[in-house]
Amino acid sequence: MNPLLEARMSGPATDLITNLMLTPSPKGTKAMLLHEDLARERMREAERAARQHRLVRRVSSVRRWERVSAWAARRAERAADRDLV
Repeated sequence: MNPLLEARMSGPATDLITNLMLTPSPKGTKAMLLHEDLARERMREAERAARQHRLVRRVSSVRRWERVSAWAARRAERAADRDLV
């Protein structure tokens, strides 16, 4: 370990940090579990975004059909007025 770090650090926490720094990177099931957890979280976030997007599309669809319905009603009234005149 670096002599400067050794001078600044002392105690049981130092031993734990030293052991963690000197051990090779984790490989195997624990590393895979971390990647799987991250992948699951990304999937959940994608599902949340898709759910929100569907809600926005539904709201905009309702508004669009309300406009079409109002336009059709106005057109029908004008057509009925022309037939009466």
